[in-house]
Amino acid sequence: MAPDAQGMIAMHPDVVNYNASQEPDHREVCDLLAREIDKGLPGAENKIWHGHPVWFLDDNPIAGYSRQKPGIRLMFWSGADFEEAGLNVVGGKFRDASIFFNEALEVKKSDLRRWLRKSQEIQWNYRDIVKRKGRLDRLK
Repeated sequence: MAPDAQGMIAMHPDVVNYNASQEPDHREVCDLLAREIDKGLPGAENKIWHGHPVWFLDDNPIAGYSRQKPGIRLMFWSGADFEEAGLNVVGGKFRDASIFFNEALEVKKSDLRRWLRKSQEIQWNYRDIVKRKGRLDRLK
């Protein structure tokens, strides 16, 4: 999908369908996250990847969300290096971090916008992880 005049890429129809398939409270969370991620990552491509919405910069996954038992999980692929107390870092092999939401009111837009800024400034190369046999290299 090509960017529009403001550098925004239209929401992929599969992402729209994913959001619409959620129960009402979770649909509101997904719609809010999609709008904010689109605004915060201008020019990013969005699509369904491994079953859930993900935004990419230069084919590198940056942010996405998925429905899980605890709620809607917002994940940043390089979020472990954001140094943000609000993001949960699990494991250590990968550099991801995430947070769960069950209602749109739980989403603090100021935090989300800050995390999206950091997601552009701090990136690990997930695009080439297979080629590098599981090794992650820092891009930014």
